Amino acid sequence: MQHILEELEIRRQRAREGGGEKRIASQHAKGKLSARERIALLLDENSFEEYDMFVEHRCNDFGMGDQRIPGDGVVTGWGTINGRTVYVFSKDFTVFGGSLSMSHAQKIVKVQRAAARVGAPVIGIFDAGGARIQEGVDSLAGYADIFMENVLSSGVIPQISVIMGPCAGGDVYSPAMTDFIFMVKDTSYMYVTGPDVVKTVTNETLTHEELGGARLHSSKSGVADGAFENDLETMTQIRRLVDFLPGSNREKSAIRESYDDGDRIERSLDTLIPSNPNKPYDMKELILKVVDEADFFEIAPDYAKNIICGFARMEGQTVGVVANQPMALAGVLDIDASKKGARFVRFCDAFNIPIVTLVDVPGFMPGAKQELGGLIKHGAKLLFAFAEATVPKVTVITRKAYGGAYDVMSSKHLRGDVNYAWPTAEIAVMGSKGAVEIIFRAEAGDPAKLAEREAEYKSRFANPFVAAQRGYIDDVIMPHSTRRRIAKALRSLKGKTVSNPWKKHDNIPL
Repeated sequence: MQHILEELEIRRQRAREGGGEKRIASQHAKGKLSARERIALLLDENSFEEYDMFVEHRCNDFGMGDQRIPGDGVVTGWGTINGRTVYVFSKDFTVFGGSLSMSHAQKIVKVQRAAARVGAPVIGIFDAGGARIQEGVDSLAGYADIFMENVLSSGVIPQISVIMGPCAGGDVYSPAMTDFIFMVKDTSYMYVTGPDVVKTVTNETLTHEELGGARLHSSKSGVADGAFENDLETMTQIRRLVDFLPGSNREKSAIRESYDDGDRIERSLDTLIPSNPNKPYDMKELILKVVDEADFFEIAPDYAKNIICGFARMEGQTVGVVANQPMALAGVLDIDASKKGARFVRFCDAFNIPIVTLVDVPGFMPGAKQELGGLIKHGAKLLFAFAEATVPKVTVITRKAYGGAYDVMSSKHLRGDVNYAWPTAEIAVMGSKGAVEIIFRAEAGDPAKLAEREAEYKSRFANPFVAAQRGYIDDVIMPHSTRRRIAKALRSLKGKTVSNPWKKHDNIPL
């Protein structure tokens, strides 16, 4: 019996070594951790239960029959984050460059299906060179099997992808279908085709960073939802994100004990809005002063900065926050902001997370570039997302809410449940100057008369009271009471039930 136990331990140790000490040392020299070290950082201590440690590939072509390493380039299993179950797979670059074989794919599919069955998030850690060429079409079939599980699990369980090394070809499409993608600066890359192929086909000479680096995808392309400094910070932040999320769409919004009084008054908010309506202020200050313990996990902070999206808590309950940011492009809605906001709103709705919307929006971005880029259809995505959402929706208009952008930002007309405005709110078709120049264009040659008309327009429309008279605003509130009023509104909405007409699925303007 003893020799059998010793044999088991020898086999386990061989599997844990992956590609061997030299290759692990090479990972460390590049500033990267090994697949198992990453899992150890991500999960609670001693909580990891591994699956398929001894699985090997079954390919005998091109000399592969003599190259078999237990685990076959990916570590899979489940564990806990702050006591809550998550499933995880971590690609091991030290074994065949983390390339995907049929056996490798089957290991990933097993944890994807297990996560969906039990209702737990699945986290994929990517550090791989793409398909294992020696396996040919089997490798491609393996990718397709993973893609299928991504699609079936979308909106059922949270899916998070963490890019911690090269990620190319088929390996980028699975992350693209997950809910969130995070990258590591300087050590992770994502692209469909690498620099060598690009050089051959288009004659462009690009570095890995220029083609698919973390900074590019987190600030320009919008592919990534965040970029962190190193592996340690990345795993720490993923733990923090998972803490905000439910395990599945069968659960209510995550709740944890809060020590921040829901009725807390914040007097400094009474002076947040500048007296000059064209002067910006930082909407993040409002968010941090309203949510529990100033704890806010922002999604895609470097992309489409004119809209802020992220998770926070109100009286311990997770909420999604969507807010215009006057510090960037005056908070205007453009193509990128609309796409970013729409995707976030739909995630919150899929996973029963109430949405708090903070509005200061002068309208949609004008210009030929935006129109040619499809602003109409992209802007409609955000409108569609807010209108479709059936979770509790609380909206606060702090300053400008002009034109169609007023409608889009979770207005009462899109089934906003509780809609508040500060006394500084201006709810109108457009700004007073532009409106007067159109309405009274016949008086354009008389500046004094136009100034008088503008003052008249401001008095009539540049306030929240016309909307309040129509019932489009439920109340005009004092800025210092914003946290208290939002908290009370969310309390009242805990039993909300509303359903959309039956459909196989919607056809959002993609």
